[in-house]
Amino acid sequence: MRHFKGKNIVWNYIGIVLLLVVLVVSAVSFGAANITAADTFKVILSQIPLVNNYIDVSSIPDTSYTIIMKVRLPRIILGALIGANLSVVGVTYQGIFKNPMADPYILGISSGAALGSALSIVFHFNNTATLAFVGALLTTYLVYSIARVGNKAPTVNLLLAGVAVSFFLSSIISLLMVLFTKQIDKIVFWSLGSLVASNWNKVILVLLLSLPMIIIILANSRELNIISTGEESAKNLGVNTEKTKKLLLVISSLLIATSVSFTGIIGFVGLIIPHSVRILYGADHKRLIPLSGLYGMAFLIVCDTLARTLIAPTEIPIGAITSFFGAPYFIYLLYKNKDKVM
Repeated sequence: MRHFKGKNIVWNYIGIVLLLVVLVVSAVSFGAANITAADTFKVILSQIPLVNNYIDVSSIPDTSYTIIMKVRLPRIILGALIGANLSVVGVTYQGIFKNPMADPYILGISSGAALGSALSIVFHFNNTATLAFVGALLTTYLVYSIARVGNKAPTVNLLLAGVAVSFFLSSIISLLMVLFTKQIDKIVFWSLGSLVASNWNKVILVLLLSLPMIIIILANSRELNIISTGEESAKNLGVNTEKTKKLLLVISSLLIATSVSFTGIIGFVGLIIPHSVRILYGADHKRLIPLSGLYGMAFLIVCDTLARTLIAPTEIPIGAITSFFGAPYFIYLLYKNKDKVM
């Protein structure tokens, strides 16, 4: 298949950014309250320094302004950031494991975060996000400790340890649901992901936590390219595969922990987007990482808009929407690669 190269890539970046602008404005405009795209665009422009001097928002009702700035826009921006995080981690995992079916949740990290949040809910702790974050980090350490052989953690060991730990933690969550039936709705809703509790403080915090980690992953794109060709050839080219793999696994786990701790579990984004982008643009991680992040933003904005508008005023957990797209895609990948996984 012919991939986009050279000037085409630049135009694709421009096109994706413009698409994101259109999606953000459209998503903010959709909802129970009737807000026009023009009003949405004006309010967004009014927040940009220098540009705001030329934008008059006096004709926009206060209620519309409040809904845009305090309810919908922070939710959409947070969703976009989470989509970027999940997609970048998906790229990283698929590169490390050399498997297009690798997903950010393959190491059971999401189950650790879900258990942390479930414990927070049933024992009435104030900060669910913090316990989810701690749960994800402890799970990462546990999986790596189980998989480690000497100073190394073979890929197969990591995969098997991740699956085993994930099932074990999921069983604990199921037990909590049985024992604390009054809290079951909250646990289930968190387990399926939601952007309901979004605000600007969370947007800023996720951005500050995520950006340095994405930069570190992008800085290791060359090493990812080499590792993807095989660990033996990587060693011959002077890449310390174990050190690089450990660094990228830790950073990816932190990125997943950050995402899950604020929005719950949103599955399959890290599977669908990186694989699709790889088909369009090739396997060079210097392109694959940023492009997957941008497409991940767009995908989650669309999914969240569907989640809150399809059966409004009832909201569908966003994880259910992403799974609706992701599960068939995973089956397709499994069928396509069945000879490779035998």
